[in-house]
Amino acid sequence: MKTAIYPGTFDPITFGHIDVIKKSLKIFDRVIIATTDNINKSYYFSIQERLLIIKNSLFRDLKLKKKKIIAVPFDTLTIDLCKKYNATVIIRGLRAVSDFEYEFQLAGMNKKLDSSIETMFLMSDVENQIISSKFVKEISKLGGNINKFVTKSTVKMLKNKF
Repeated sequence: MKTAIYPGTFDPITFGHIDVIKKSLKIFDRVIIATTDNINKSYYFSIQERLLIIKNSLFRDLKLKKKKIIAVPFDTLTIDLCKKYNATVIIRGLRAVSDFEYEFQLAGMNKKLDSSIETMFLMSDVENQIISSKFVKEISKLGGNINKFVTKSTVKMLKNKF
């Protein structure tokens, strides 16, 4: 079984993230969506809330197959998470050229830590490349319509948060 890890903060998960997940499911038998608390970021949703948002978005709203996707929290190196789930690939989403430099460095560091684990970059479709969790939260906070950026259950969670 080919397994990939898609790590991120997903605060909250957007259609851009979901696009990358759907593309990953065409390539891998199982995709682990792993959310973490990066020490360099502050979060709007707790890790447990983010896991709930991920699961509601993927399984309730979009009806994706539960046996192919697992959502987990993690607080380790991504390569250690790969070992735990026998994943041979780390998925990273790219939106714009500006993402590439950071992602390239991260992939290089992971490769140095464990040369048996590859990083695969996937781009979301053009209509989803502009979406970021940061902008979604800002638009929602200011009362804007975010229906084009996130699933229905995520819209509800954001509205309840404000």
